[in-house]
Amino acid sequence: MTSDIAGEDRDEPHQRAMYFAHGDINGFDFWGEAAFPRWSDHSPETFGRTVFRELNEIRGGSRGGRLRATFDLVTRAGTIAHETQTYDFGGDERSRTIDCEFAIHASHGPVTMGDTKEGTFAIRVVKALDSPPGRMLNANGASDEKGIWGKRAEWVDYSGRVATEDVGIAVFDHPQNLRTPTYWHARAYGLLAANPFGVRQFTGDRRQNGKHVIAAGEALVLRYRVFIHHGDPVQAQVAEAYRQFAAQP
Repeated sequence: MTSDIAGEDRDEPHQRAMYFAHGDINGFDFWGEAAFPRWSDHSPETFGRTVFRELNEIRGGSRGGRLRATFDLVTRAGTIAHETQTYDFGGDERSRTIDCEFAIHASHGPVTMGDTKEGTFAIRVVKALDSPPGRMLNANGASDEKGIWGKRAEWVDYSGRVATEDVGIAVFDHPQNLRTPTYWHARAYGLLAANPFGVRQFTGDRRQNGKHVIAAGEALVLRYRVFIHHGDPVQAQVAEAYRQFAAQP
């Protein structure tokens, strides 16, 4: 699992990736990495690991493809839950889509997703899209980190020029998700993350708590769409693309 932590230092090269992770699951940090302790509030013994268990499905074709895999959430004390990640790939001549479903199964007892800004479904964009010169825009018309970080919105888009092309990438929050529209951990250095759990940290209101408990034997399912497009959000009709996604059952 590639983490955001290595990229916190803007002068340090890091991978660009798409990933699902959270900084407080039953008190363990599955977002940070023990190799970068200065970026986490957790002690070394409370880092968790997302461990691949099984490839459940893989298929492709001219119209799209699917990838589904199961992972164990592992701590020093053992496995605390398992997670199924599903990716459906599609697109046309103008854009590409990745529909992402993440199911956290409380297979080893109750699971508590804690209130932290460090999460949860995240993308690290290519450096050319960092803001500036790239630009962030959300569904409410707010722009850049100041207007988007910690705010709720149906989608956020990162766009700009990569090599000789104007391109962008948006993440859509499905209206059936927990606490929709979600909060966003979106940073100008290229991080774009949907996070429905960090309510207290995002709002600064200590009376609130965004933790969510998954009862033993139950599962929490979160759905997102990644929309990769040419041009800026207006040219790519990102708002309309979101409406089409949101209409899906």
